[in-house]
Amino acid sequence: MVTSGRPRSRWLNPVAVVAATAMLLASSCSWEARAPIPEGVPPPAGDPVPAVNTHAPGRPADQLREWAEQRAPSLGIPVSALEAYAYASRVAQVENPECHVGWTTLAGIGMVESRHGTYRGAQIAANGDVSPPIRGVHLDGTDGNLTILESTQTDTGEPVYARAMGPMQFIPETWRLYGVDANSDGVVSPDNIDDAALAAAGYLCYAGQDMSTPRGWMNALRAYNHSDLYARTVRDWAAAYASGHSL
Repeated sequence: MVTSGRPRSRWLNPVAVVAATAMLLASSCSWEARAPIPEGVPPPAGDPVPAVNTHAPGRPADQLREWAEQRAPSLGIPVSALEAYAYASRVAQVENPECHVGWTTLAGIGMVESRHGTYRGAQIAANGDVSPPIRGVHLDGTDGNLTILESTQTDTGEPVYARAMGPMQFIPETWRLYGVDANSDGVVSPDNIDDAALAAAGYLCYAGQDMSTPRGWMNALRAYNHSDLYARTVRDWAAAYASGHSL
């Protein structure tokens, strides 16, 4: 989605939540009262990310190239993806210091959702664009999936079911709320690893408030995907990355 006029802010604080997002957050609230928190939550934050200029020209995440190149091989994460996760975490630390979203959590989500933007042979370009675009299944209520309609219909009146988009697998309506231009190219795209990682950080911070607490971390992950198994899997990957290796 191309922005009109000046590019959108790199950090979006939404004031409204659409139906799909509201349902997910409401689910996490009902879960909070009765479900136990798994051990090892929150996972460690991992190696500290160097300070960066969040308003640097060009692709700001490039400032973390040396940091990422030193760690990417042992982690099994593409350098560009690791830069994106680390940059998103750093922006969150600057703009919302009470959130404490770690790059390891973002990397865990990126691994589970799309193998860091490489699912089915996709590749990450120098500017962070992932191609071919990664799309999830149609969310038509089958196989345990949610039923989420797109805002448009076909000429015949048939429903158009939403599909999760990009390396962080955003539902279209949620992306319209949280999407940001993190690589300063004037485009807000769920198919860009920088944009998607920073949008994910914003979404997690909104849902979890303080992700340094077990309850906050679980609330954020349950909002992202309403599944305890999903949260535990992200936890395991994040913990491995914090220890300097892959699972």
